[in-house]
Parts: sequence; structure tokens; C-alpha cells
Amino acid sequence: MTSTVGWDGPTGNVKRLDPPGRVRRFSTTERLVHRATGWLMLVCLVTAACLYLGPLAQVVGHRHLVSTVHRWSGILLPAPLLIGLSSAALRADLRRLDRFAPYDTQWLRAARGRVTSPGARPAGKFNAGQKLYAGWIAGAVLVMMFTGSLMWFSGFLPLTSRTDAILIHDVVAWAITFVIIAHMRKAYGDPEALEGMRTGYVGRAWADRHHSKWLSEDAAEADGKRPGIEGSGKRPGIEDD
Repeated sequence: MTSTVGWDGPTGNVKRLDPPGRVRRFSTTERLVHRATGWLMLVCLVTAACLYLGPLAQVVGHRHLVSTVHRWSGILLPAPLLIGLSSAALRADLRRLDRFAPYDTQWLRAARGRVTSPGARPAGKFNAGQKLYAGWIAGAVLVMMFTGSLMWFSGFLPLTSRTDAILIHDVVAWAITFVIIAHMRKAYGDPEALEGMRTGYVGRAWADRHHSKWLSEDAAEADGKRPGIEGSGKRPGIEDD
């Protein structure tokens, strides 16, 4: 296969050119993982409501079927992420979410002081609030899966009563519900961010304004990986979906 001008490596995995004024924010794999996880979470919450709320349970009926769907949607909740780990783009974003930068502290201070100016809230590809949300929701899902398993297999841990598991499960479920509602309100309040998850692209002006460290950090990282500098053999702009 021929190579592009200025590049002597194979071109099979070269990232498509961004549309004018747009920046690639999420790969296809990341968007599919997000959608699949979101749908599974929605099924979990809806079936939980049908089991937990008496009037709704009477209207829906089929309690055994609803309970079975609820259990399996909860069990399968981590599956999209685990399958998506084959994507280098997803793994890179998980590392970003797991790493706090010094400017994230400034972002949190501004958020605590209700300072909304983007200049007072510097952020990389993900801001500090998004990093905290990702960590919290991951932990909450693990708690829900563990307590749900204890409810399903009540004799698994003899020292833990089923009542305790139900209490923790219910409390965390309500917390997840409120946090996800807040997450969705925040997303729908920022059409550009929503567009990024829908199409994978955001406006460069939006990225510079709300995630001022993102593009410069990616450029610096790409510079450090150019062939001949660190010998990675991978051209900046190559993307693994």
C-alpha cells in the first residue's frame, strides 16, 4: 500500500481527516460502549422501579419476568466496557479519566465557588467533574452487582444478612438514579458535548473554550511519539476504533 506524503509508514490505520473546524472527540467504539451501557442502565432502573414501587408493580405485573430482566441487565452492565477494551482509543480515555492533573484542583475550586467562567475551569479532554463522576459510577455499579448477588444467592456470605444487602442495594440505587438524572441534564444542557457523543466530533472553538488543555496535551503527546523521537513507529493521528 502506498504511503501519504511526508509519511513512510503504512496508511491502513491512518485517522480520517477531521471536518473543517471540528475535532474528533470519541471513536466509534467509545460511542457504542456508551450507548450500550446507557441502555442497560436504563433497563436496570426501569425494572427496578417496577419491582420497588407498588403501584407501578401492579400495573406492569409479570414480577418474575421483570425480576429476571433486572438481574441479567445488571450482570451484563460491565460487558460493553469489557468488550470495548479492545479499542486503543477507549483505553487511552480510561487512562485520562484515571489521572488527575494539577489544573483539575483549580477546576474543583472554581466549581465549589460556583465560578462558571471557562477560563477559571481549565480542563483536559475530561474535566475534574467528569473524572469524579466516572470513578463514582464505576464504584457504584460494582456495589450494586455485589449486593445484588448477595440478594440472589443469600447464603453466599453467611455473616451478611439479605436485609443488609437489600438496604445497601436500595440506597445506592436511589443515589445512582439522582446522579444519572443530573448527568443527563448536564449533557442536554450542552448541545456541543451531546453532539460529540452522538457523532464523535465537537467544534474546535468549543474544545478550546471548555477543555483548554486537551488539544495542546494531545499535540505534545503526539510530538513525543513521532518516529525518530521515541521510536514508537506510529504517526500522530492514527486511531484505533
